[in-house]
Amino acid sequence: MANGLTYTRKTTSSEATKQLAATLAPYLQAGDVIVLSGDLGAGKTQFVQGVAAGLGVRDQVTSPTFNILLTYPAGLLPLYHFDLYRLEEADELEDIGYYETIDGDGASFIEWGEKFPEALPYGYLELSLRVDDAGNRAVTAHAYGDRARRLLFVWAKDSKSRLMKCAGGNA
Repeated sequence: MANGLTYTRKTTSSEATKQLAATLAPYLQAGDVIVLSGDLGAGKTQFVQGVAAGLGVRDQVTSPTFNILLTYPAGLLPLYHFDLYRLEEADELEDIGYYETIDGDGASFIEWGEKFPEALPYGYLELSLRVDDAGNRAVTAHAYGDRARRLLFVWAKDSKSRLMKCAGGNA
């Protein structure tokens, strides 16, 4: 994997997933892109809810499945939440202002971003969420590019995140 920087954390409830996500919020900067992958129900939107809470967003954060993009400007940093599940072609990203948004004034969280790898920026933090039959989640974070590497490094150093480095950079 690129950069060889991968961390993981297991959570045992949706609240624990949100708490983990909230520990990322203080380190986010304008232009940060976080790609969330995982099956339906794996906790991608819950993760964004936790980040939003950490940024001080008071609005209810919901899945943008039918809106494609939901914007939360009222926190410490604007939060953009994409869900690309319903898009069929990368050309549709132009219609929703995708490129302008991810290069803009806030942090962008992109669910199903792996559908269009050619549209991902040079640097981003990939979070893979997996859930088992008991409802436990494994969150694996991997950095692509210099800024994402720095972001993951400082997030992992936060004792509240309890992220564990994966041996050899793989989860």
